[in-house]
Amino acid sequence: MYSEKLCFKNGKFKIMQIADVQDIFPVSEDSIKLITLAIKKEKPDLVVFTGDQIYGLDPRVRIGGAEKNAEKIIKAYLAPLEKNNIPFCVTFGNHDNQCGVSNARQAVFYGNSPFFVKGNRRSDDDPGTTVISLYGTDSGTRVFDLVLFDSGGQKPTGEYLPVTPGQLEWYKDTVYGDFAPDKSYPHIVFQHIPVPEFYDVIKKVPRSEKNAVEAFRTHKNEFYVLPDEIKNAGGFMHESPAVPDENSGEFDTLKNSGACLAVIVGHDHINSFVADKDNIKLIYTQCAGFNVYGPKRKRGVRIIELSENDPNSFTTYTVTFDELCSDRLKHPVQEFVLTHIPTSMEQVKRIATVTGAAAAVLSGTAFAAIKIGAKRKSEKKFQ
Repeated sequence: MYSEKLCFKNGKFKIMQIADVQDIFPVSEDSIKLITLAIKKEKPDLVVFTGDQIYGLDPRVRIGGAEKNAEKIIKAYLAPLEKNNIPFCVTFGNHDNQCGVSNARQAVFYGNSPFFVKGNRRSDDDPGTTVISLYGTDSGTRVFDLVLFDSGGQKPTGEYLPVTPGQLEWYKDTVYGDFAPDKSYPHIVFQHIPVPEFYDVIKKVPRSEKNAVEAFRTHKNEFYVLPDEIKNAGGFMHESPAVPDENSGEFDTLKNSGACLAVIVGHDHINSFVADKDNIKLIYTQCAGFNVYGPKRKRGVRIIELSENDPNSFTTYTVTFDELCSDRLKHPVQEFVLTHIPTSMEQVKRIATVTGAAAAVLSGTAFAAIKIGAKRKSEKKFQ
């Protein structure tokens, strides 16, 4: 457990967000290389893991013992941080505990590292919901907060869960509670699943629009693209935001704090952009893992730079595998397959429906062809 205060250095503080490592056992060598090279280049003051560090649905996590394998996976991608004395904090995604090891138990594995930052947790049963304070260069003055929400998992029917009312009450009590909004500490929120308001910053278009991505569930039969100004700034969106069906009012609560600067998420591996809504930045970060689908060699991490002299603003950019090295991937065939598989169960269902319809047509065509062939053969026989 990391016991030192997190302080600005010469008026600056650099955060590295790592989203969706989503690893299995054995871990991906390319994922570890990305993390290692990014740390070497950027030298962050803190790393924030924003969920789905483990792909719990993969049976390889369970073979030989899920708990033992989960601990090994965690140790593998923490190794580059520990080697470089980089403190880190963690929240969880919808896949972490699907391996059968609870988030609370996984939090114990993280806590065994001398560089794990616990923060002011909501509870030990919700270890991924916490506030971490940053202090000035003189180490005595609280300057900035980082808020991590465990945004939960999924209902049995597949819908993603929102941040809960209980978590939002904790946020109001802990982050700005008795303070007037203008006296709240400026802060950034990190979580796994995006808030529904991400749909407010993208552009609804006809299905025929070039590069339009299909949406599902509450936005079923709708298609979207990034606005030009976001795309021209280097953003990309290759799948629709997989948001909760229910809006628990999280964004409005953050806005009412008067001090939330941004909501930074992962979850949708092939999205990466920065947008603005009501003076809060909504930010996607692409995945860092190579054992899951992703944006090819543009898998990467996000950097957030804070200034002690201007804590109400920040700069952000991504660093990708492609920018860090030109090495050939260890498993290029696997990467090719992962790049071309469906990215959601909704896509799988749609493809299955289309495939089934196509199969029925083909079957009907084949049956008709057989009948015609049999008829011709019969006619030839009696000629």
